Amino acid sequence: MSEATVSDQQLRLFIERIERLEEEKKGVGDDIRDTYNEAKSQGYDPKIMRQIVRLRKIPVHDRKEMEAVLEVYKTSLGMQPSFDFDKAA
Repeated sequence: MSEATVSDQQLRLFIERIERLEEEKKGVGDDIRDTYNEAKSQGYDPKIMRQIVRLRKIPVHDRKEMEAVLEVYKTSLGMQPSFDFDKAA
């Protein structure tokens, strides 16, 4: 086989693999959407659930720092600070 033929075949295999992965990604996306819809039908708020999922991806230290800065900004703007569940317990 010539070098061009091997390169062409390798490129085709990469493209086909990417296409399969894109299909799998679409399937997983559909499953996630269905799960949010199921939770919504049980009375949960998907918008808030998405925020929680996003927050859980952030390391605890970074998340606490972000929340502290958010409180400073809210106070500076005269907004009511959020309820602190840690202090209430």
